[in-house]
Amino acid sequence: MSESDTPGRAAGNGPGKAPEPSGVDLARVALRAAREAARARGDVARQKKQARHGGLRSGARADRRDPMALGAAINRLLSERGWEAPAAVGGVMGRWPEIVGEDVAKHCEPERYDEDERVLSVRCDSTAWATNLRLLAPTLVARLNEDLGHGTVRLIKVNGPGGPARRYGPLRAPGSTGPGDTYG
Repeated sequence: MSESDTPGRAAGNGPGKAPEPSGVDLARVALRAAREAARARGDVARQKKQARHGGLRSGARADRRDPMALGAAINRLLSERGWEAPAAVGGVMGRWPEIVGEDVAKHCEPERYDEDERVLSVRCDSTAWATNLRLLAPTLVARLNEDLGHGTVRLIKVNGPGGPARRYGPLRAPGSTGPGDTYG
């Protein structure tokens, strides 16, 4: 048999030229294309059917509809709502003794954080500790910003001890603000 007699080769094709598909080869190519088209149509039909019957179902592989871990869900909620800074400051309030030291933490405790002003309010149990904390405030601001991120805390507002509850009664001097006027 010569090259021109070989099935699948047209006459005049020299060596190195691609043979043109004929007969059986054309049938195989057409069958493969038909199978791929049927598979694609079947996938579309199956997706439409699943959508009609309550949506797509999750399988063995990870999917965006799968439940997420609690920690990941909380982190996502914090980032979506923009609550990262207040949550971080809340964590600082829980770790206050680690940040300022045990001695200071015994006498001073954080009360609140104003996110707009970026001010942390701290209450001390005596005026001496309030004065001491006012002197330590720049160091604490630097330490807090190092832990939380630059600019999270701009100022620490130190409050002295709160006086006893104001009492109204018959033995009150006119113009007096009560026992609170001797504190602070």
